[in-house]
Amino acid sequence: MTDEVWTVRKVLGWTAGHFEKSTVDSPRLTAEILLTHVLNTSRVKLYTDLDRPLQKTELAAYRALITKRLEGQPTAYLTGYREFYGRRFAVDARVLVPRPETELLVEAALKVLPKDAPSRALDLCTGSGCVALSLALERPKASVWAVDVSPGACAVAKANAEALGAGGRVTVLEGDLFAPVPEGARFDLVTANAPYVKTGELAGLQKEVRQEPTLALDGGPDGLDVIRRIADGALARLKPGGLLALEIGDDQGEAMVTLLTRAGYRDVRVDVDLARLPRLAFGTAPGAP
Repeated sequence: MTDEVWTVRKVLGWTAGHFEKSTVDSPRLTAEILLTHVLNTSRVKLYTDLDRPLQKTELAAYRALITKRLEGQPTAYLTGYREFYGRRFAVDARVLVPRPETELLVEAALKVLPKDAPSRALDLCTGSGCVALSLALERPKASVWAVDVSPGACAVAKANAEALGAGGRVTVLEGDLFAPVPEGARFDLVTANAPYVKTGELAGLQKEVRQEPTLALDGGPDGLDVIRRIADGALARLKPGGLLALEIGDDQGEAMVTLLTRAGYRDVRVDVDLARLPRLAFGTAPGAP
């Protein structure tokens, strides 16, 4: 970019083209999101002000974000938030960036939690708290517990709970999976978007994904180390007929059916995402609901 006049229209066009050449995902959308952040406006407002010139300070700030994005920093880390299930969640390098696919986990979980009666849900590997808080906000009578082994992730989840008005009904606990949950607590639902990337595949991930916490990505040699522990431990934490709902890798469907069946779950199934790839695995705890 030079010292010539750069309007919203011109800067968006240049940035989207540059991002496309650099193989940045969703180049136009990324350019728009970064510019709305700099201008403290909305994407709709950008298009009503296409001929608005950027001030030098705005242009400098935008350039800095472009540089960081090209270096591999995730867009959400640069803006400090990610939209998820209709709400804005604060995110930073302490947590995984919420993905659209994870909204499918929320939708499936909401089918289990009644709208007009009390229930209890446990979300493991909660990260930013996007799943746990979405459940609590969509089901005001539900009591939701959120657990993460990372102190930083717990801090982000707690901040999001307060910011979104769910602090009173979501209990955030720091610890390894079920360890911080009181022994007698039983749940209608256990959810988890646990680490499921194979250790050997981490180095081949997109560079922006490699900026996210390895702890939230690395699932061990077969990608199922943490998921296996969750499946084994959840049976003792679920009420009879309670549901375990897990996000999984797109190559783990068959393995999950075997894993959950051997662990003792019934009604085991795997659902696909919008790309028709395996994305969610479910198992029901034995016993009448």
